[in-house]
Amino acid sequence: MEKNESRRSFLQKSLVAGVGLSLIDPFSAHAMMKKSKMQLGLVTYQWGKDWDLPTLIANCEEAGIMGIELRTQHAHGVETSLSKKERKAVKKRFADSPVTCVGYGSNFDYHHVDQAQVKENIQGTIDYLKLCKDIGATGIKVKPNGLPKEVSKEKTIAQIAASLNECGKVASDLGQVIRVEVHGSLTQQLPNMKAIFEQVTEKSVKMCWNCNDQDLLDPGLEANFNSVKKWFGDTVHIRELNVGDYPYQQLMNLFTDIDYEGWILLEARTSPTDRIVAMKEQLEVFNKMIGAK
Repeated sequence: MEKNESRRSFLQKSLVAGVGLSLIDPFSAHAMMKKSKMQLGLVTYQWGKDWDLPTLIANCEEAGIMGIELRTQHAHGVETSLSKKERKAVKKRFADSPVTCVGYGSNFDYHHVDQAQVKENIQGTIDYLKLCKDIGATGIKVKPNGLPKEVSKEKTIAQIAASLNECGKVASDLGQVIRVEVHGSLTQQLPNMKAIFEQVTEKSVKMCWNCNDQDLLDPGLEANFNSVKKWFGDTVHIRELNVGDYPYQQLMNLFTDIDYEGWILLEARTSPTDRIVAMKEQLEVFNKMIGAK
């Protein structure tokens, strides 16, 4: 009798637990099943654009954001104009902090019809790769920015890939990574990014997922994600995780499924009154999404 009661009690508790789990957002429940090694970082695009380097690092420390992608032409002033001594000082400042200098966010692109512009962007990429090495960063973000109507799509795609390969060779020599942001009119469509990367031969050239609305075009987020996931590098760009309609929980689950260990970098667009509080809030949302304890 006692055994039957015990078994009945066990089954009842199991049923209640099962019903409880069924009421939980399935995406959230899924994310909690695996311990993720992803980390949240900050792109200085908006929330850090007017902070000098000491302030930027201190504010990220306070918010618990442990990685930074430095954006070009921002108040932190980390540019190729820095002397060797100044570069060493930047490297030491990060070394003395728990905050990692993930890399540099440039505007270099290679889709131009004018070949002089293409060469200028390639050389700029190389110059900033050297800066990244000097300051202890691991790579540079670049991007395609469109497909000009004046030439065929195929020609531009081949040109972008060739430029990335040229930069990638230098990056390999320097121990750096080229992070190609999914960006630009038409080029931010995943089939076009896939076409570019099918012609990329340098292993140092990786794709940076950018959370565009185009990710959701047919055949949908999961299929588009799977079509390019083999080229992912160590950075992903997101916007605020609790703003808008982008399916961030589903995205985090997809990254969890492939055991992604890179940086999820917040490229915020809003203008909160207190950015440190806002960063703390984003970190809390992020941790919940990836099932952090």
